[in-house]
Amino acid sequence: MTGPFKSSAILRIRGYELYLDHVNQHGGVCGRRIELKQKDHGFNVQRALDGYFELEPEVLGFIDVAGSAMTEAIEPDLMQTRALTVPGSWAAALLGNPHMMIVGTTYDLDIINGVDHYRRKGILKQGDTVGHVYIQGNYGDNALEGTEFAATNWGLTVAKQPIGETTADLTTQIAALKAAGAKAVVLSTTPPQTAVAVGVAAALKWDVPFLVNVVGYDPAILESPVAAAVQKNVTVATSVAPFVGEAEGPREVRQGYQAKFPGEKASVNVDHGYAVAMAFVGVLEKACGKNDLTRDGVLRAFHDTSAIDTKGLTGPLRFSLVGRPSATQSYMTRPDAQSPGGLAMVEELRESELVKAKGTRAK
Repeated sequence: MTGPFKSSAILRIRGYELYLDHVNQHGGVCGRRIELKQKDHGFNVQRALDGYFELEPEVLGFIDVAGSAMTEAIEPDLMQTRALTVPGSWAAALLGNPHMMIVGTTYDLDIINGVDHYRRKGILKQGDTVGHVYIQGNYGDNALEGTEFAATNWGLTVAKQPIGETTADLTTQIAALKAAGAKAVVLSTTPPQTAVAVGVAAALKWDVPFLVNVVGYDPAILESPVAAAVQKNVTVATSVAPFVGEAEGPREVRQGYQAKFPGEKASVNVDHGYAVAMAFVGVLEKACGKNDLTRDGVLRAFHDTSAIDTKGLTGPLRFSLVGRPSATQSYMTRPDAQSPGGLAMVEELRESELVKAKGTRAK
């Protein structure tokens, strides 16, 4: 709740609170109310471990473990405690852990869907170069897999620029991609780094489209000096509907949020939290139906869940295929200061044919 992803984490919690309040008002699960207990790790691994070990004996499961490094540190103990856990991450590397519930599309599939969107719009074509600036680790490496898979299949060249989570100056990286003649740039970065990258391109007078993983976008960018360039050139790929989505789920979130938190700014992270809570409660209700709300009972219910309808907040979720993403469709959105939540819809949920091919090869 503090650190570089503070705003997204807090709004995700708002989404949890919205849905869990709704569940509790309607009798809870198995007649039990759901209580949300929280610890702030401030994006520090040791604080995350301390908070985890304090909470673990007191809870049935974890609806949010935020941060790739923090998740990696906690993951070994989860194998022993058998607590169902939702990481604040869409990294494909986590799919092999039977205790991890990833709600939505993994980073690589979002990027493949995004590159496909650019191909269909004529922004990218065979023989072009696509640049990718990415944070090394589960997040950026997985997103890069998507770019490279798309490039291999569609005859593109990838120009890679790895960075760290704390890299503040991206002048060298963006200048290198401009020199390489990139027709589009993928950003798998933190929100501040996204703003810096777009700002550097504008300063270099390089009018290039940017495809951004949703975790690399924060509506606060639209209050910065690079707002105009961001609104002109950025597309955000997301497996979670933007706050202004018109499907039943996003409308439900919007109405509930505006009633419960009047005047507060929102973002796609509210919808993400709401969708995660829907999925987690869906698994708990399945375990309740089997008269087993132990951790093992919840895990069995999780592995047996083949369909959860989030009403358009995400694509249909399926957790019963081990090692496979729960969803494969992505929304394409664009930053827009006039849209509540800071994102406007560009394209509804869609799955690239190449994503289907990737899934087939992974079997």
